[in-house]
Amino acid sequence: MKIVRPPLEHLDRGPLDRTELAALVARDIPDGAYVNLGIGLPTTVASFLDPPGRVVLHTENGMLGMGPEAHGDDIDPDLLNAGKVPVTELPGAAYFHHADSFAMMRGGHLDVCILGAFQVAANGDLANWHTGDPGAIPAVGGAMDLAIGAKAVYVMMDLFTRDGAPKLVPSCTYPLTGRACVSRVYTRHAVFHLAAGAVRLVTTFGITADELAQRLDVPLVHHIEQGEHRA
Repeated sequence: MKIVRPPLEHLDRGPLDRTELAALVARDIPDGAYVNLGIGLPTTVASFLDPPGRVVLHTENGMLGMGPEAHGDDIDPDLLNAGKVPVTELPGAAYFHHADSFAMMRGGHLDVCILGAFQVAANGDLANWHTGDPGAIPAVGGAMDLAIGAKAVYVMMDLFTRDGAPKLVPSCTYPLTGRACVSRVYTRHAVFHLAAGAVRLVTTFGITADELAQRLDVPLVHHIEQGEHRA
C-alpha cells in the first residue's frame, strides 16, 4: 500500500536564509557519497558538511576530496573550485586532468550533484543554462554532463522569481539542460521530492501547504489520500 506523508510545516518562522538552506541540503546528502557542487549557491554546501570528510566532493576542474571554502591564511590562489572560489583540501585529496574529471561525471561515478536552476518541471526536467532572452549569456559549463551522469540531481533555487512567478513549473519554457533528471528541489520556502511525474511536498518554511499550492501551477502530493494510511 502506498503511503503519503503530510508535509512538515514550519510556521513559527519565515523562509530559510541562504545559510540555513545550505545546511539543510548538507544534512540530506548520504554518508560516503561522491558529490559535485554546482557553481553559485550549491558551492556553499561544502562549508556545512559535518564532518567535512563524510562525503567526497568532486570538482569539474579536476579535484577529488575538496574541503570547505578557504578563508584568511588558508587561501591558496592555486586551489579553487569550478566557481573560482578558494577552497581547502582534505587528507587524501587528488588532482587530475579536466578531461578525466568530465569522464567521471559522464561515466555515472557521482552519486549526487547539486545544481542551481532557472526552472524545474514537475517531471524533473531541468533548465539552468540559458533563459533564452536576447542578450542573455549562456552558461553551460558541466551542467548537462552532471544532469545526465549523476545518480541523483538535487536543485537549490529560489521558488519564485522577483516578480513572484513560480520556478517550479508544469513544463520548462527555457532551454533544457536535462530531461527528467531532478529528484529533489530545495528552496527557501519548501523542499520537494520529484518521482514518476509527481511533486511531493516534504517541508515548508513560513508558509502552509495549502498557501503554497495556491501559488504554484503544479499539483502537489501533500495529504493522505483516501484508502491510504500514515506510517
